[in-house]
Amino acid sequence: MLRADEGEVTVFGTDLKTLGGRALSRFRGETVGFVFQQFNLLPALDAAENAAVPLIVHGMPSGRARRRASELLDLLGLAENMNKFLRELSGGQQQRVAIARALVHDPKFIVCDEPTASLDGASGNAVMNLLRSHAVRPDRAAIVVTHDERIFRFADRIAFMADGRVIRTEEHPRDEKH
Repeated sequence: MLRADEGEVTVFGTDLKTLGGRALSRFRGETVGFVFQQFNLLPALDAAENAAVPLIVHGMPSGRARRRASELLDLLGLAENMNKFLRELSGGQQQRVAIARALVHDPKFIVCDEPTASLDGASGNAVMNLLRSHAVRPDRAAIVVTHDERIFRFADRIAFMADGRVIRTEEHPRDEKH
């Protein structure tokens, strides 16, 4: 989201320092799906409209975008809530709408900040299975920031941090049973 103060940031072969403001914004919009800890959903839109926003911003007709968003919301157990506004949804339901929004445009790179924080165990597993199935392809990646140790088993690699620094990493063999 922010420009690096120093060092290099290369994502899928693109040096982000070389991109101007519009190009960087377009790159993020096409390449990155964000799951924000506070969801960042729009209260004036219903669940399906919120999930469809990335597609509409990039020019997809709203009806088609809504259908694509509805497919993801259905996968996340929200079929009966697609037409509800945020005030009518629980925190866990809003979190799943935010996850659908992050995935709706089929991004190559997913960045998640506590994606299971508002979810029960079963919903958290469903979300992590969906994120993992999206990210395990050769041209994809996901970064999940979490304190929820229940989701560590979905990771290929874990970086443990303290005071903003990586203190150790662990590799995890891929287990397709999740």
